[in-house]
Amino acid sequence: MTILEFTDVHLSFAGVKAIDGVSFTVGRKELFAVIGPNGAGKTSIFNVLSGVYRPRSGRVVFDGTDLVGKRPHEIAALGMARTFQNVELFANLTVLENLMLGRHNHIRYGPLSAIAWLGRARRAELAARAAVEQIVDFLELEQWRRLPVGLLPYGVQKRVELGRALAMEPKLLLLDEPVGGMNVEETEDMARFILDIRDELDIPIVLVEHDMGLVMDLADRVLVVDFGRAVATGSPADIQHHPDVIRAYLGEVQPT
Repeated sequence: MTILEFTDVHLSFAGVKAIDGVSFTVGRKELFAVIGPNGAGKTSIFNVLSGVYRPRSGRVVFDGTDLVGKRPHEIAALGMARTFQNVELFANLTVLENLMLGRHNHIRYGPLSAIAWLGRARRAELAARAAVEQIVDFLELEQWRRLPVGLLPYGVQKRVELGRALAMEPKLLLLDEPVGGMNVEETEDMARFILDIRDELDIPIVLVEHDMGLVMDLADRVLVVDFGRAVATGSPADIQHHPDVIRAYLGEVQPT
């Protein structure tokens, strides 16, 4: 059963085809990876999914709802959360405060209730804090929870950004290069958390990543794109030996 359908999508910028008829589906318990060389169209696919770009044609259906034409905040409200290649946190706020920002879609009270700190506002705030504390435990952030994120190691900051996305209680999680810039130990930690999100939290994931070892170890299926077009889709084992994939990454092998 699928949660996402991305069908024959086309996107162009000044005549340059960023996405050229790409199609794929994502299952409700699946970790689906999108890989390809730099400039292949991976981030453009994410930007279409999250509503940053509107495709020229094609369909994008998330949990039964057509996303084309919807704004990013509307798509987020439907249950799609995203992390970014670069850390997009508030450096002067603590880990807890950054995670609390991920609860904004669940706020159901107005400014007067917030000022009075009674009834609905108090109950909602306590529920949000409880949810955030669970994420702190899940991502093993206890020792940094009250520190400004600007003081934390890069790998921990990436973990906080992942936690902020989880705070939205997403139905689908988009991870854009979650281990980019990390050392080996940080990468191993992040890989473990990604698997736990899929297996323990039952959240399907679409992953864009340049670390091929990570992708092949984690993904259920892999889509390879190059110059905006789909090259191949299949299991990691199939993708590793696909001649068109090898060509896309290494170029044509010249005879000796």
